[in-house]
Amino acid sequence: MTSLAFIMIGARRWRPALLLAAAALCATTQAAQHAIPDTVPPGTVLRIGDPKTQRALELSGELSRLPFKIEWANISGGPRTTEAFRSRALDLGAVADIPPIHATWTGLPVKIVAAGFRRDPLNHPIYKLGIAPGARIASIADLRGKKIAYSPGQAQGALVLRVLEKAGLTQRDVTLVEMPSTGDVYVSALASGLVDAAPIAEANQPRYLLNYGKDGARLLPHGLRDDPWYLYGLQSVFDDPAKAAAAREYVRAWARAARWIYEHPDEWIRGYYVEQQGLSPADGRHLVQSAGEPDIPASWVEVIARQQATIDLLARETGKPRLNAEDLFDRRYEAVAAGALEAP
Repeated sequence: MTSLAFIMIGARRWRPALLLAAAALCATTQAAQHAIPDTVPPGTVLRIGDPKTQRALELSGELSRLPFKIEWANISGGPRTTEAFRSRALDLGAVADIPPIHATWTGLPVKIVAAGFRRDPLNHPIYKLGIAPGARIASIADLRGKKIAYSPGQAQGALVLRVLEKAGLTQRDVTLVEMPSTGDVYVSALASGLVDAAPIAEANQPRYLLNYGKDGARLLPHGLRDDPWYLYGLQSVFDDPAKAAAAREYVRAWARAARWIYEHPDEWIRGYYVEQQGLSPADGRHLVQSAGEPDIPASWVEVIARQQATIDLLARETGKPRLNAEDLFDRRYEAVAAGALEAP
């Protein structure tokens, strides 16, 4: 058979897939250019997994003023949110910067519609590296040859890769121990000696030192930004004019909730950390002080650039294809959150 015949057969074989891909791209482009309706039609419902904002809206009294119905889901974290999207059980979720990337790599079309950060991220990090008792790690350069907890597809996993890059190390220089980052899994792994280091979130840091500090456990700052927090959802949600309009209203409420939390620390500590999360007032104060002031930018230019750098790192380290960060954002919503904070 001639090479031309092979080409013709290959073309016939791939033509349907190429046409479908082109149609999908065209539909996505058209949806992104379509203006969001000015009002939310009566009867519109959004299914949202964002427990923290839910509580803030309840405490501030704003929840009752939203012009659409919300069906809340007690879902947080990238893996659970993405799975809920996949089963069409959720429209919007609140996550860090990694889940939208991994959702896209798995073929799930999603868009980011809001981006929030911390005003002084290096002094208000979400994570610190928990160092196991007995592990000789005084700086990130000392991670060479050590066992590190690693959660692919989650913010903690990406942070580990960033830390290694900053230290001039690669995955070959350490042992990455894959495990979920939920609950106290990382803390237990550190305490048992299963790993030497692990990213520990704010809520677990005081408890880790209290329980294991006497044995030599420590916390090590990593000196990197780890503060992105996004609202994202299925592309089909934003293709629906009614849901797109409701999502815009939720983005506005989400921004005001973040500001309300910062401006009402005592009410937030009591109503969320103590009454709902079962923490002590002291733990609540620690978390409020650790979070600092929210930063919700009106422009996503730098946001997209940082997201692209993260994508490039993950693609290089995991062998996944490179994505265009711009494609992950629905820029119709770019100024919505910041604009809500400027409104009287």
